[in-house]
Amino acid sequence: MTVRKPGLGPILTAVVAALTAGAASAADFTMKIGLATMNDIQHQWANWMKEGIEAKSKGRIAVQIFPRNQLGTIASQIEGTQLGTVEAFVAPVDFFAGVDPRFGTFSIPTLFEGAEHAAKTILDPALNKEILNLGADKGVQLVSIFTFAPAHYFAKAPLRTIDDFKGKKLRVNATPAERAKMRQFGATAVPMDLSEVVPGIQQGTIDGTMSASAIYVNLKFNEIAKTLTEINDTMIVSGGIVSRAWLAKLPAELRQVVTEEGNAMQPRINAHSRALDAEMRKRWTDAGGEFVRLPAADQARIKQLLGGIGEEVTKDNAAVNAFYRRLKAVAGS
Repeated sequence: MTVRKPGLGPILTAVVAALTAGAASAADFTMKIGLATMNDIQHQWANWMKEGIEAKSKGRIAVQIFPRNQLGTIASQIEGTQLGTVEAFVAPVDFFAGVDPRFGTFSIPTLFEGAEHAAKTILDPALNKEILNLGADKGVQLVSIFTFAPAHYFAKAPLRTIDDFKGKKLRVNATPAERAKMRQFGATAVPMDLSEVVPGIQQGTIDGTMSASAIYVNLKFNEIAKTLTEINDTMIVSGGIVSRAWLAKLPAELRQVVTEEGNAMQPRINAHSRALDAEMRKRWTDAGGEFVRLPAADQARIKQLLGGIGEEVTKDNAAVNAFYRRLKAVAGS
């Protein structure tokens, strides 16, 4: 049996903090990676970036990871990345639509059949090269794109049919595609920062949300309700961006380390996302949660209801529409 000495925890914490600060000060450059989530595929991306960059830079770059919006809201972290006050940020690419509206095309429903199909599409060599250039003229360098997980739906009152969506206020990531989808379901789309979702549901500001299994598990949504509705209409796709202003301060060889590490990680992080999502699904059910599917007749209507959204939300922007059509063509959908 191990006897824990009183006061040891704070002492160890102080020692670790001092060592971390010392390591950062010994490095030539510091790279802060921000994210809104924790213990999910985005956090894993940050961990692997830290591991690879610190090793390949031989300690010249010290990487620090700040989950759960420690560096600010999602919007402020994206702005910080553009300005250079935040070196890197990882999030669903929906949130980058304000930087470049083409990022919003990845949330178009019925585009992908599942995580493996989505990964195959976004890792297509020619398309991936184009994707990684999105936002480059707005101060950010996308270094990785990867599947997070399929989006599932959650509400205090379980959503078991399409009609159950009618009249509901559901949180989304604010892209035109998500708004259009909710309109087709007869629901209202409510953009909201992730940190506000649980209190929003508890207080009745919103009725529910759409998100990945990992979000529901890690934020303990099972304490509110137990049912996730699985429609498989939308894939959440995440991206890791690095500040171009910060990259410009690095010597050429270190810029190459950062960008190549993110690029090379893409197959690995996409594959791991599927394994992690399977683990999160198990954790949800082990905690007493359930996954439900719509009745067969409702599920058959999904393609009909949502199939035209891609053209609807991109038709007024030639560049976005052209990119969506290339994305769709590679996906074969």
